[in-house]
Formats: sequence, C-alpha cells, structure tokens
Amino acid sequence: MATTNDAGTGRLRAWMLEGLSDMGKGKPSRPKESAPDAGHQGQRWWRVMCLTGVDYFSTLGYQPGIAALAAGLLSPVATIVLVIVTLAGALPVYRRVAEESPRGEGSIAMLSRLLSFWQGKLFVLTLLGFAATDFLITITLSAADASTHLVENPHLEEALHNKQMIITLVLIALLGAVFLKGFLEAIGVAVVLVGIYLSLNVVVVVSGFWHVITEGHVVTDWTAALTAEHGNVFAMVGVALLVFPKLALGLSGFETGVAVMPHVQGAPDDTEDRPAGRIRGTKKLLTTAALIMSVFLICTSFITTVLIPHQEFESGGSANGRALAYLAHAYLGNTFGTVYDVSTIAILWFAGASAMAGLLNLMPRYLPKYGMAPHWARAVRPMVIVFTLVAFLVTWIFDADVDAQGGAYATGVLVLICSAAIAVTIAARKAGQRGWTIGFGVISAVFLYTTVVNVIERPDGVKIGACFIAGIILISLLSRLGRAFELRVTHIELDEMAQRFIQDISRRTPRFVANEPDRRDVAEYRDKIEQIRADNDLPTTEDFVFVEVTVTDPSEFEAGLTVRGEVLHDRYRVLTVESSSIPNALAALLLHARDLTGVSPHIYFEWTEGNPFANFLRFFLLGQGEVAPVTREVLREAEPDRKRRPRVHVG
Repeated sequence: MATTNDAGTGRLRAWMLEGLSDMGKGKPSRPKESAPDAGHQGQRWWRVMCLTGVDYFSTLGYQPGIAALAAGLLSPVATIVLVIVTLAGALPVYRRVAEESPRGEGSIAMLSRLLSFWQGKLFVLTLLGFAATDFLITITLSAADASTHLVENPHLEEALHNKQMIITLVLIALLGAVFLKGFLEAIGVAVVLVGIYLSLNVVVVVSGFWHVITEGHVVTDWTAALTAEHGNVFAMVGVALLVFPKLALGLSGFETGVAVMPHVQGAPDDTEDRPAGRIRGTKKLLTTAALIMSVFLICTSFITTVLIPHQEFESGGSANGRALAYLAHAYLGNTFGTVYDVSTIAILWFAGASAMAGLLNLMPRYLPKYGMAPHWARAVRPMVIVFTLVAFLVTWIFDADVDAQGGAYATGVLVLICSAAIAVTIAARKAGQRGWTIGFGVISAVFLYTTVVNVIERPDGVKIGACFIAGIILISLLSRLGRAFELRVTHIELDEMAQRFIQDISRRTPRFVANEPDRRDVAEYRDKIEQIRADNDLPTTEDFVFVEVTVTDPSEFEAGLTVRGEVLHDRYRVLTVESSSIPNALAALLLHARDLTGVSPHIYFEWTEGNPFANFLRFFLLGQGEVAPVTREVLREAEPDRKRRPRVHVG
C-alpha cells in the first residue's frame, strides 16, 4: 500500500512540476549553445490574439455604459478621443515594446536595465506589484461581472439571488482548471469565444445602425441636445478630453498582448536572440486587435447613446453595465438577447485567461531568477494554483463587487502603460531617434496625465496596488532569505590556464585558499600562505591555488561563473572569479573541480572579524561577510553525502 501511495505521489509531483527547469539546482551545467528558438513552434498570431482578446474585446460588455455615464451625450466624442489615444499612443508604444523585449518581459525588463543592484530589484518588484494588480483584478473583476450578468438575468434572478459570491468563485476555479489542463486548451477556448462574441456584436451593431437610419429623428434629437448642452465643437472636445481618464479601461489588453508574446509562432529561422518572426507576428496581433476594438468602440458608443434613454444607464437601470445586451433584447428579441447574454457571460468569465497567461509568463520570469520565489515557481501548474487561491482571496475581500475593483483595475492598467511609454521614450533616445523620442515623450505625458487624474479621482486603486506591492516585496525577501544557501550558479566556464591549475593539483590533494584581494603584491600572497600553514599545521611541501572572488551585483541571485587563471609574481597561481556572492561562487567552484577531477578538494579560510549577525546581513545584501561558514552551509545543501563533500578549513 505504501509503495502504491508513493508512486501516486510521485506521479502527481511529476505532473505538477512538468516542464520545470533544473537551473540553479544540483550540479552546475554548461550553457546551451544558441539554437533556433522553439517559439516558432507556438501558435499562429491570430489565435494568440484571441487569448488577449478575451480581455480586450470583453470590455465591450461594459465600456459603452461607462462612456455614457462619464460623458453623457458626449460619449461618442469621448470614445473617439479614446480611439485616437489607442491607435496613436498605446499601439505604437507596445509595438516598440515588442521589438525591445521579444521574450515577453514587457516594459518592466526595459526599465529594469536602467537600474542595477537592490534599487533595480525593488523597482522591478514595484512594477510587478502593479502588474499583479492589473492581471489579478482582471481575473476577479471579469468573473464578478460575468456572475452579475448571470444573476441579473430575468429568468435566473430569483433562483440565483444572493449567490454572486459563490458563482464568482466557481468561475475562477473553472478558469484555473483550464490552465491546469494545459495552455493549448486555453487558446482553443479563447478562439471559439472571441469568434462567437464578435460575430454577435456585429449583428447588434448592424441592427442598431438600421434602427438609427430608420428612426432618423434620434440623430437630430441627439445633435440638438448636444449643441444645446455644450454650445460648440471646441467645448465638446474640451469636455471629452477631461472625461477621457474615466474611459481608460478601454485600453486594457496591450500589456497582456506583450506578456503572451512567447506563445506567438515565429519563423523557422528565429533564434532566442533574434526572434524576428515572433516580433512580426506580435505586431500583427497588437495592430489587428486595436483596429477591431476601435471600430467596435466607436460604433457601439454611438448607437447606445442615441438609442438608449440616459436614465437606463444609471444604477438600477436596464442598461447599467450591459448596454449592448439591452439593445440585443430590445431590437432582436429575447431569444437572441439570451444567446448574447450567454456569450457575454462566457467571454467575461474567460477574460481572466489572458491575465492568467500574463501572470504565468511574467512572475516566474523574474521572481525565481531573483531568488524571490521557490524553485517550483518556474512550473506552470503550481503557479496556477497559487494565482487561483489569491484570486479567491481578492474576490472574498471585495465581496465580488465589480465597482469596488474598478479603481484598482484602471490604476494597474494605466501604471503599466505609463511605464511602457517611458521605457520606449528612453529606448528611442538611446538609439538617437529624435523624432520617435519626441513622439513617445508626448504619449508618455498623455498617459501620465491620465494616470494622475485617475489616481486623484479613485485613490483606492493606488491603495490596493500598494497592498500587492507590499505583499510581493515581503514574500520575495522572505523567499530570498530562505534560498540564501542555494548553490545559485547556473554554469561554470574555465579558461585554459584555470583548467591547467585544477588538473595539476588534482595529482595531489587539491588545496585552495580563499583570498580577499588587496594590493596583490608578493607580500600579500606570501603572508597568506604562511598564515594558512600555521593555522592548519600544514607542511611546507603542500602547494596551494588562490581563489579570489570579486562581487559584482549582489542583488543578482543566479548567474554563471567564468574562472580565469593567472600566475602572479612568477610564483603564485590565482583563480579569479566575478560573482554576486562570494560563498556561493566558492562552493560552486569546489564542486565543479571535484566533478572535473574526481578528487575532493580542500579550501582554507580565516575567520571574519565582527558581529556574526552583521556579517550575515552583509552576506545577504552585499554577497560577502560570513564567508567561511556560509560556504560550508552551501556545500552541505548542495552535496548531502559527507564523503563526497569538499572539505572546509577555517583558522
């Protein structure tokens, strides 16, 4: 029975961790050679567009109503402003982002390159907090909106009264189940839902324009009321610009469009460094989605404004949050209206799929690499479970209320778009493209204005985002602390001289001396050897190889090592290494030397002066400090067999 249970547990673990990379665990390996990018085996760009489209296109379910409430009779004009910002602002920004970060890192990676050390990591964690706000609120808000449509359906209202929380949780669980099954299934579902939903919206739009044409007075009534209320065109445009920030949810979808970029099929000759085909496909994805959405936004804002009485958009009205569904029932009958409702509910539920895909691409790309998440966070299925549970918590906190989550959603969207606009502005300036620099600078100013106005009007969004940021930073630092003693070296390369040193001393007992380089003169190395021999009672016949580690960026967690050998003063053999952490680099080098020669090496240290706790903090933050005991602990974790473990001596 125990064997059966162990086998079942093993199969479950293998299924959960399927596709997990072993980078940073166990033995360091050599880096893989540049090869054709497997991304060209992904999905056609229009299929991936449907995955991002379930988020982007699903906003048609509520965007016309939001525009009507925000702008009133000016809704079509304000929507045209939104479309102009989309096509002339967000679209060129994210087309440039796709060029600059073709592996789906987005603007976060572009900005992170500007900052190093811990300030860079904290900056990235802050942006990841806003990204988590955007993506997770997309999941919870969309599911809550879908459940609202379901609960408010006239045929189901009585049966589902007060069941919105349960329905929302069930929808989120079903979304997680789809991703546990597999990513291809998620894309397939998205293609079907987007195809049906857009087709039904075409029918509603055509029907709406037919009634506008046949009932010609609605247009004249609208224009007359518009002129009476605002006076002239300039006043109309001015008011439309002022209310534009309230329509910012219509910009959602661009960040996820870049985040799922690794799943876009590229050309057969694409490489990981030059995925030109994937970039072209992503640009087609972004452009096509923006054009489709722009046409629908303009058409739907116009027909809903002129055909639906304004009071119906208010809270409690029949068109509140479901303007197009109102027209579908009113002009195409309840049968078609019910079909439209089902389609809207389905796409709103699955709108979280693009957000989930974005989270699965973005978070594992940064947090494990920084040592700020468990190693299993690189696997898809465990992360799906984690994100689903967090979505449960967010839904419970907000009581599945759509309006309560709207501010956080808009803030997350706008902060990410601002970061993208600023990133491409800096990229254009560095490339010496003066025209693009000015253009992207203007776009950045527009999005900064929009973000500031949104934050002033709905400060709850920043508060919620701050909670996500604080949570990510706290969990990340605790994880980094828990993983401090991992090997943390992805691969090791020895130059010819370094290999010669290691092979030579393997004929005897390999003895290394950890040395903190100072003047690097004859006296430094002579005194160090005399001290090591005296502290450890070693005969003068023993010879040594010095190892000197220079700390580069201590905030980095995983990296490769390049070891160089040199002979100083015609006598002393020295191996020089650059790393983010001295103890981890020394442990990795010792294990690599053992595996290369088959002989277990010895390494000699001197005790570090000072408070042990302060020295540990120096190691944690600066990669140096309590070197000797930490090196031994890293070796103990990496090699549980004491007989095969390199020997550590301290004097």
